[in-house]
Amino acid sequence: MSETDPSAVEPRARAGETEKMTVNVGVVDLGQVDLLVQEGFYSNRSDLVRTAVRNQLAQHADILKATVARRTLTLGLQHFSRADLERAVAAGQRLQVQVVGLARIADDVTPELALAAIESVTVLGAFQASPAVRRALAGRIH
Repeated sequence: MSETDPSAVEPRARAGETEKMTVNVGVVDLGQVDLLVQEGFYSNRSDLVRTAVRNQLAQHADILKATVARRTLTLGLQHFSRADLERAVAAGQRLQVQVVGLARIADDVTPELALAAIESVTVLGAFQASPAVRRALAGRIH
């Protein structure tokens, strides 16, 4: 959808939304992490890992921005309400959901409406939708 399109669905950022990620590290690295925590540099292991991830993302910020722009991805949270999808269908639009972060489809969206409004879903991060909508869109999730 075009950024000048008045019917475009706008992303809304939400602070505090997290997803769990498991990281396997060697015992020496783990011991060093625990030592830094013990010495008070970090409050716990997760604090160190979050800081390390943010530092790496900051180091690659220019590449990330350029890639998001080139691939026309939404960065952050993209929430689709029932009204958003009904507007898309009424306008004859088929949405290509492309998100880096969190894509969420409201719980009151029916599988039929999701199929009528959404052409494809590509999410690098997390995708939240009811089990019925996820099943209906299964063949369109990449």
